[in-house]
Amino acid sequence: MTVQFLLDKMAALKDQEAVAVGRNVITYGQLLTKYHDWLEWIKTEKIQQGEVVSIKSDYSADSISLFLALTHNRNIIVPLSNDSKAHFDTFCDIAQNQYDIILGDGPVSLVRTNNQPDHELYKVLHKRNQPGLVLFSSGSTGKSKAIFHDLSQLLHKFTVPRKMMRTLAFLQFDHIGGVNTLLYTLANGGTAVVPAKRTPESVCEAIDTHQVEVLPTSPTFINLLLLSGAADDADLSSLKLITYGTETMPDSTLAAITARFPETKLLQTYGLSEVGILRSKSRDSKSLWVKVGGAEFETKIIEGRLWIKSESAMLGYLNAPSPFDEEGFLDTGDQVEQDGEWIKILGRQSEIINVGGEKVYPAEVESVVLEMAGVEDAAVYSLPHAITGMIVAIEIKLDTDETLTEFKTRLRQHCSDRLQAYKIPRKITLIDNYTHNARFKRMRKRS
Repeated sequence: MTVQFLLDKMAALKDQEAVAVGRNVITYGQLLTKYHDWLEWIKTEKIQQGEVVSIKSDYSADSISLFLALTHNRNIIVPLSNDSKAHFDTFCDIAQNQYDIILGDGPVSLVRTNNQPDHELYKVLHKRNQPGLVLFSSGSTGKSKAIFHDLSQLLHKFTVPRKMMRTLAFLQFDHIGGVNTLLYTLANGGTAVVPAKRTPESVCEAIDTHQVEVLPTSPTFINLLLLSGAADDADLSSLKLITYGTETMPDSTLAAITARFPETKLLQTYGLSEVGILRSKSRDSKSLWVKVGGAEFETKIIEGRLWIKSESAMLGYLNAPSPFDEEGFLDTGDQVEQDGEWIKILGRQSEIINVGGEKVYPAEVESVVLEMAGVEDAAVYSLPHAITGMIVAIEIKLDTDETLTEFKTRLRQHCSDRLQAYKIPRKITLIDNYTHNARFKRMRKRS
């Protein structure tokens, strides 16, 4: 499958707003013109079908139209946002890029490399004569993995018409959530609104200015939004839906955001770069119980772990063995509770802290600590212990002037009637920076 169905939609809606970056708005007709300009540029630069091309850029009308043009040309696309700049060289070595296209404020820059891609998965895609997509995991639980998709399979799910929405493009298009937002928006004639910065103030300004209806984000960013007070200085009445994913939502954060936006629906989403974004349904806005699946997905739960089989699953990793079982199911690594068709995501198996045989889920402890006045951010992790094997440790960002000793006393008092003793943090560290990465996902791994 190519992008023709997207192009047909763009032509039919040529006068409608497609992309808003800051106060600059591009219509579908203008986006289509940029697409054709890129096709001519690709032809002039002799970029051949099947070659590996990186796009080093954040969301913009140019990067979106270039993405579509390279898809039409059946290239293997490696989108790299500026969030990943520190890892550009490593990622490009793994993907074996033949071209780097760098977009910014100035003229486009094209760099030709000496790479000769020879990965077996690339050969599989070439035989299919389809475009490809390489995404890199966040590395929150270790080394980043290079996830390789047949892009035509990802595109196929968007041929079914859905609701037209004005959506904030929060996650960049080097993230499966960002790709999903982009393709959904274009396929349904919506408007992708790109904030000037991914700060609470800029996001609220973009929602206000462009009457955004959907905010797809992470629990970590929702917590920052609540703490900032930025929503008090903007008109967010257009906001109909806040979706959250990428990490476990703390109960305390969910309660706070539903209280702050009582008229806005909250929806938990679930997806992985390896299998795509599943359709989901929350029991209600205040609930962490969710149904996940859809026509193109199968799920099963084995010993409390969620497994997923997807029609749009990746072909494999470029730098790691295949994670799929013989039936094509992927072990997500997520521990869940089950209540009929509903599941509640407890956290990653790799992040569970085993204290003398008792399991501690970091998100549960973080949720309790985030209830405390003055706590801006918290990340729970494990430390080895001679007797219990592990203990619970926590890093805290405060906006108070308490000493560590004073805060330790307050934290333990707060937790004493909310958590079992083995779940209460034994090691407490105050930090100056937030604990999330550039994708607003809490980082719990410690060296």
